[in-house]
Amino acid sequence: MRGMFTAGVIDVLMEEGLDRAFDGAIGVSAGAAYGCNIKSRQIGRAIRYNKRYCRDWHYASVRSLLLTGDLFNVKFCYHTIPEELDPFDEETYVKNPLKFYVTVTDVESGRPVYHCIDDPADNYLEWLEATASMPVAAKIKEIGGRKFLDGGISDSVPIKYFEHKGYDRNVVVLTQPKGYIKQPTGMMGLMKTRLGNYPNLLRTLFHRHIIYNRTYSYIENQEAAGKALVIRPAEKLPINHISHDPEELEAVYQTGRAETLRRLEDLRNFLQEKGKFDGRSGGLA
Repeated sequence: MRGMFTAGVIDVLMEEGLDRAFDGAIGVSAGAAYGCNIKSRQIGRAIRYNKRYCRDWHYASVRSLLLTGDLFNVKFCYHTIPEELDPFDEETYVKNPLKFYVTVTDVESGRPVYHCIDDPADNYLEWLEATASMPVAAKIKEIGGRKFLDGGISDSVPIKYFEHKGYDRNVVVLTQPKGYIKQPTGMMGLMKTRLGNYPNLLRTLFHRHIIYNRTYSYIENQEAAGKALVIRPAEKLPINHISHDPEELEAVYQTGRAETLRRLEDLRNFLQEKGKFDGRSGGLA
């Protein structure tokens, strides 16, 4: 639920018209599930439905995990909400020229896979579901004969991939404060029990903190070089992976909004400077 910080950032970008400066965006896990609203240009949608349904057991609960195998109920989260209760604007999503990518982890190889989901007809809800499927808390998702789990396992902030794609100057949204260092997971025993048939995935999970910390170090270097602008909370966000408190969600969302408003001048200068580089693209990660 740190993703509510990201939702606040994205809403301010849209309100200020800065979303139109980006050529592409890439999201991982909750960053993709909530971030896709920047392409459908639905200001306030992510915080709205999270606050409205956070206490509904169909949305996210141990009961859902026991009954369906998914902490976040697939039918409710990826069908009932976007199709009926708080409709996702597919028409705007398709017409928006911004390229939207998600990151997932291939269960067999343990490596990240990046997929552009520009067209809802391309199983886009399945890809959003896969990128946010946390190990143990969700079932493995199959798309096109391949097995996937949460993209954050293998690449939590895919800035290097975006740079490889030609997005030379990127705005990066992080949900941890500067100087954060990820520690080794204390759940490897449970992971081995549940995912023992996938040794490459277990290897990636074991080394995840190393991969994560190297990426954060790289981002700080790109930030210092002026090639990335980073929006991050000033301190640790007061929220857990799951929250059933609408006020807690709102507080984290407002933190994201406040930090983005504070950095508006920096953002405008960075994005205007991006326009001076012929052939270069700006991305949101």
